[in-house]
Amino acid sequence: MGPPAARTISQEAFDELVKENIDDLGMDPDEALEDAIQTLTLQGVDLSGVIKCVPGTSNVEDNLVIQLMNELKSIVTSLETSNLSSDDQNGEKIVVLLNKLCGLCSVTGSENATLAARNGGVEALTSLCSSLDCKFERALALGLKALSLIVCDLQSSESYRRCGGIRTVMDILHGPPRSLDIRESSFAVIASASTGNEVVKESFMELKVDQLLVEAVKEESNNNMQSLYDAIRVILTPDDPRVAASQVFGYARTFAKVGMADALVNALRKGVGSSCLPSACAALKAVAVNDEICKSISEKGGIDVILQCIDESGQQGNRVIAKSCCSLLSKLAASDANKIAIVQKDGIEKLIILSSRFSDDPSVIQEVMSIITVLALRLPENAARAIEAGLGDLTIESMQKYPTSHQMQKQACLMIRNLVVRNLENRTILLNGGVEKLIRRAKGMPGCKDAATDALRDIGLDDYNV
Repeated sequence: MGPPAARTISQEAFDELVKENIDDLGMDPDEALEDAIQTLTLQGVDLSGVIKCVPGTSNVEDNLVIQLMNELKSIVTSLETSNLSSDDQNGEKIVVLLNKLCGLCSVTGSENATLAARNGGVEALTSLCSSLDCKFERALALGLKALSLIVCDLQSSESYRRCGGIRTVMDILHGPPRSLDIRESSFAVIASASTGNEVVKESFMELKVDQLLVEAVKEESNNNMQSLYDAIRVILTPDDPRVAASQVFGYARTFAKVGMADALVNALRKGVGSSCLPSACAALKAVAVNDEICKSISEKGGIDVILQCIDESGQQGNRVIAKSCCSLLSKLAASDANKIAIVQKDGIEKLIILSSRFSDDPSVIQEVMSIITVLALRLPENAARAIEAGLGDLTIESMQKYPTSHQMQKQACLMIRNLVVRNLENRTILLNGGVEKLIRRAKGMPGCKDAATDALRDIGLDDYNV
């Protein structure tokens, strides 16, 4: 089991503590408030979602988020009792309220989203979304968007699960054809609710979310919908610290069986012109959890598509796409059959060209080194081809140029090991180029000691521990 969930406190209990500081300890209001905040923080209490004010001098109800929550709850009650008519005026009223709520909960660094969730926002929005009929499409899209914003931690995702939110969003997606905004917001809710919550992921899988998502990816109109790919990635990510053995790897195999890998490969064919290409790469990487799936992706033309995108990203100078495609290719190269296929398709040469185009960005070079590390593992012929293609010079130049890029230095050391451990001729080439001095320098960098020591040993130096 992972660490326990953070302790929380109600608004009433917080206000009472501040009041006790004033009445019992004689503190002035500002001092009482600050003391309460510091005391609870030291005790590990999560104060997000609590309005930090002095009772009597300011009112919780003055907070705009709380006001919107009260209005929202009133609307939901009216819908549930059939007291709200389906006319344009009422629909516009809901839209205005939800627009304000989305704006407040989108503010970076604020606690507005948590405040809304802690004050009944998850339950109210879920009820609203389940009650709105087809005439309120704009309101439904905004309600789902607001829900995706306020379901932002374990506590709110548990509230979402308990109030029937999982069934609600699945019913919306399974129902009559919806607008792109509604579908996009629905997928965003799936992603946010599933983040860090294994139970929610399981509940979605029980409702066959895998089949729903694969059909969505196949639909042409959804190809530029980032939240769709985010939902796939999140459901297949083992990110719940409470769980020792996640089930997501089994879910990935289920996704592959219903055709998700094939659908995502087709989505990648849109090329670098698609704004969602990095998200689609991340989704496919999450699906590729074993050798069989990795090979099937290659058989469907996945490696060809990725190498083409790598070429195009270099030509267009798109670093984000370059790194995303390299990360995906590295995952697929875990299959020995795919290693051979990548090299046969001139993958090593394409990667070295990419590095030269992004010679000013060590993060791209690091991704390239990561792929070469995998390609050279157990395959000395690949290691030889990499050196022949100029990788030795690239490695030495990069290690010289970016001495403070510790992660790239570490990856260079890991790559050097695989390039030389079965290729004695590569040792000579790299040593003659001055790599020993660079590895020894990397050895003193944070996080690089073990990788550098192993590289010195595998390159044939007896004093590798010095």
